[in-house]
Amino acid sequence: MTFVELFLIALALSADAFAVSVTNGLSYKPNLKFTLLIPLSFGLFQGIMPTLGYFLGSTFAQYVEKYDHWVAFILLGFIGGKMIYEALTSKEEKSALNLTYKLILVQGFATSIDALAVGVSFATIGGNILFYGLVITLVTFVCSFFGVIIGKKSGNIFGNKAEILGGLILIGIGVKMLLGHAFS
Repeated sequence: MTFVELFLIALALSADAFAVSVTNGLSYKPNLKFTLLIPLSFGLFQGIMPTLGYFLGSTFAQYVEKYDHWVAFILLGFIGGKMIYEALTSKEEKSALNLTYKLILVQGFATSIDALAVGVSFATIGGNILFYGLVITLVTFVCSFFGVIIGKKSGNIFGNKAEILGGLILIGIGVKMLLGHAFS
């Protein structure tokens, strides 16, 4: 595999992480710590999952490909639905919408499940999986970092509607993953 091919795969894998990062920036206005933690988490998940898939090889490929889209759909749908609910509840009923370590880890996992299947395909072509994983990690980190920044800047434009928009984006990503598998 050429570096250009690897870079394009890394960009494709980072697309969902980028979108969720924008959503996090819009909805949560993360401080510096979380602005760096989001891309770090997403990058590590995106780099580890294809590496794990590579080592699992074709033994588990059918199981990964059979359920990955459902897991991502359920996790992103739940998180997105919760964001919309929080945005629509009255101020008295509204609990604080907090960005937590746990939420970032769940988002990182949910957006990287498809990378596990990509790793299985890497096993068939061979190559240096540690290098592949490193490139995917770095590309996802950069894309996610800029996603958070874009979301934070755009959040001022959307005002308090950002939570609804963010929830719809997450649900949309989950639906896209589900439909993408159904029609592939």
